[in-house]
Amino acid sequence: MARRIPSLNALRAFEAAGRHGRMTLAATELNVTHSAISRQVQHLEALLGVALFEGPRNRLQLTGAGTQLLAGLGTAFDLIDQSVRAVADSEDGPLDVSCPGTFTMRWLIPRLYRFRELHPAIDVRLSASSQPVDFERDGFDVAIRAGAGPWPDGAEMAMLFAEATGPVLAPALAAAAGTDFSGLTLLHSRTRRHAWRQWSERSGVAIDARGGNEYEHFYFMLEAASSGLGVCIAPWPLVADDIRSGRLVAPAGFIASGQHYVALRRPRRQRKSAAFCAWLAEEARLFGGAATDPTAGVR
Repeated sequence: MARRIPSLNALRAFEAAGRHGRMTLAATELNVTHSAISRQVQHLEALLGVALFEGPRNRLQLTGAGTQLLAGLGTAFDLIDQSVRAVADSEDGPLDVSCPGTFTMRWLIPRLYRFRELHPAIDVRLSASSQPVDFERDGFDVAIRAGAGPWPDGAEMAMLFAEATGPVLAPALAAAAGTDFSGLTLLHSRTRRHAWRQWSERSGVAIDARGGNEYEHFYFMLEAASSGLGVCIAPWPLVADDIRSGRLVAPAGFIASGQHYVALRRPRRQRKSAAFCAWLAEEARLFGGAATDPTAGVR
């Protein structure tokens, strides 16, 4: 059966205007004039025989029909975008990378300039997430995750490095830290609520992990530790620079957690994602070599 689809330009104009709530913002996004957006919307309304917007020009509101159409178009354009991304294979343009937020800030971004020097035509767009990867649902090209697997079926995986964790705290507190860190405030994060118990089981050091202070984001917890508010369990990649600079100390060293940092990419080989994952693997190799330095305190 033939599809009854109006002009895609008109649909795009309406979708952008409805999403932004203003035709001027839609015009900016689509790189056209305000009047062009208005004409396309009017053309679509005439074709459909219903009003899609109502109210004064400076305070347009979606009608019921407009709300229903916008919801369907948003899903449809997302699917079109994913389909185009799935088959596009060029060495330039955007590459969408999903990565846990704190890892992005403390490990990936400080090294990203080296990738840009090697591949100036690839625009790496970062988004923060630690959620399970589903390439059929998500729109990104590469995902960096820490875990023990299993990883998504069909995804191509590059192993980066094993994770090691340990207690870290400000140098000013280190003198008062016993082997079990009793007397110090234990810091926790919502994303790794069992970090202290897991480290205690692996290290054999008895810890009463009850109480202490909990932080919503891992980065907040690390900042609290750096400010002398207590001691927390942290992965080596997230605190390596702080340990080497003396901002944090790790009196008990670091122990393998059983998890690994990996880079996952869509099953279809793509030159941009392949180049990025190859660069990640090399950066991880260099970092892994530095992490085995006995002066780093990793065991």
